[in-house]
Amino acid sequence: MELNHTKIKTIADLKAAGYESRSIKDELRENLLEKISKGEEVFQGVWGYENSVVPELERAILSRHNINLLGLRGQAKTRLARLMVGLLDEWMPIVAGSEVHDDPLKPISRYAMELIKEQGDGTPIVWIHRNERFYEKLATPDVTVADLIGDVDPIKAANLKLSYADDRVIHFGMIPRANRCIFVINELPDLQARIQVALFNILQEGDIQIRGFKVRLPLDLQFVFTANPEDYTNRGSIVTPLKDRIGSQILTHYPDNVEIAKKITKQEARLDQRQSDKIYVPDMTMDLLEQISFEARKSEYVDAKSGVSARMSITAFENLLSTAERRAIVTRDNKTTVRLSDFMGVIPSITGKIELVYEGEQEGAGFVAETLIEEAVKSLFSKYFPKIDKLQRKDEETEYDELTSWFFEGEGFELLDDDPDADYRSKLDSIGPLDRLLRKYMSSLAKEDSYFIKEMLLWGLVAHKKLSKQRFVQGFQFKDLYGSYIRGL
Repeated sequence: MELNHTKIKTIADLKAAGYESRSIKDELRENLLEKISKGEEVFQGVWGYENSVVPELERAILSRHNINLLGLRGQAKTRLARLMVGLLDEWMPIVAGSEVHDDPLKPISRYAMELIKEQGDGTPIVWIHRNERFYEKLATPDVTVADLIGDVDPIKAANLKLSYADDRVIHFGMIPRANRCIFVINELPDLQARIQVALFNILQEGDIQIRGFKVRLPLDLQFVFTANPEDYTNRGSIVTPLKDRIGSQILTHYPDNVEIAKKITKQEARLDQRQSDKIYVPDMTMDLLEQISFEARKSEYVDAKSGVSARMSITAFENLLSTAERRAIVTRDNKTTVRLSDFMGVIPSITGKIELVYEGEQEGAGFVAETLIEEAVKSLFSKYFPKIDKLQRKDEETEYDELTSWFFEGEGFELLDDDPDADYRSKLDSIGPLDRLLRKYMSSLAKEDSYFIKEMLLWGLVAHKKLSKQRFVQGFQFKDLYGSYIRGL
């Protein structure tokens, strides 16, 4: 019910306006039903969950359940919880001065009940916005029952000259202060088992007990927990009775395809407007960037149980544009285009986001990152150009013979990291067979995209062992695989 909160100042005003109390779970449920009936999107900006996670989450809200979002890192678990705020009423009345957001018509704290007993319908009320009704706590091993639920406050007892037997000496923790709000506990398995046990009564009975006080506070909360399956075995677990009291457990997942992953990256990347204006990003660049994450999730070097966060692609994209931007400043180019060799600049974003298994640790994080980039190139290469079989007859002709011959007859080919755009294009244009391959297999390709694809062709042939590529201080050198050795003989 939407009321004119600016004119309602007391309980009498609230009653006259026809306000009716309802629990937060009913509030979320009724507002969700209204949005669904109007065809409005509830969880905006969350891609790839339209037919999986979102319907399950909506069903949990309609069922008035507390919710556990279970999934690997970087799967938008916390974002989903924050977006639930949009299902709350815009404004909510509370008794003025209440620490626990007392409902003026159904007070639960001693403070609110005594104030209403004293002032009756003239009791002042205040309104809080829905954005203030979201509480979040990261579960860490040092969290205590006092932090979450409350404890006796000796300073309050001394100041008010109260006995410890008086319940007014209680200092409420985060959960009572989040009454009538959404309360999120992130990484629930990291919470010590004895702390999880303290949540039992709140979830099942809706009340709290503090230091032996018979304080019955029928709290009204919407709990959302997030957890990582890895935590169940490595760092802790959700105790069974607590899991039993959580109504719905919803499994999140990574994007199913590159197109969805691209939407997420473009939406989340923090870019400077000057980068957007100055740097052209070929379409294939984003495909390659996202393919790196897909390769990492199936790589023998990467710990699959730990997952590969969507944040890897986001930070890699930011690094990629910064690499191109820095080069343009060095070469004094007013505008530039992302190159495949710029992907060497995203390696720090990859190495910091993946957990390696033993084999990966032995090879080193830098080697693994470069391998993932090359595997991504290899995967994209086969989508657009003829497949290169591992085993071929010696006399069998391929589409790439002319290109490999060009390198066999030449002395090698170098692309420098800081080549000005004009030099970079001139070098790639000098390889005639590249143009002929592009005309045959990607005839509709835009001119500004063609240089990225030309470079990808070279990297793809390297990945398929048709050319060799060497990294040196200033850039890359491409050669044919055996020609230089034969000439040396």
